[in-house]
Amino acid sequence: MFVTPGDSARVVRRPGLRSRVLLQEGDVAQAALAVTWVDVEPGAGQDPHAHEPQQVYVIVRGTGRMLVGDEERDVGAGDLVFIASGARHGIANTGDETLTYVSAATPAFSVTGLYETGF
Repeated sequence: MFVTPGDSARVVRRPGLRSRVLLQEGDVAQAALAVTWVDVEPGAGQDPHAHEPQQVYVIVRGTGRMLVGDEERDVGAGDLVFIASGARHGIANTGDETLTYVSAATPAFSVTGLYETGF
């Protein structure tokens, strides 16, 4: 069994974003997922980017504005957003509290590597 305690997960930061890398390529030989827990401060956002793995964002708390391809939509706690392979996407916190989402992508990729390239 593989477990990543949230409080000891690798953390990568961007201005206004804190991502805990819960699972990424290389952590478990048979894992086909990359999973992160992301906190976005009020007024902050994720730069739009694209990558080959398909992905979902599950909004845990807060409200935001999600971009996928050419479409933008308001999202909130309990929403799931599907992101097709290669689709440009990003999210911005539009509320007064921290926006938190869990991201899962397949096939697995190096999340820390993506942050290092500046996506």
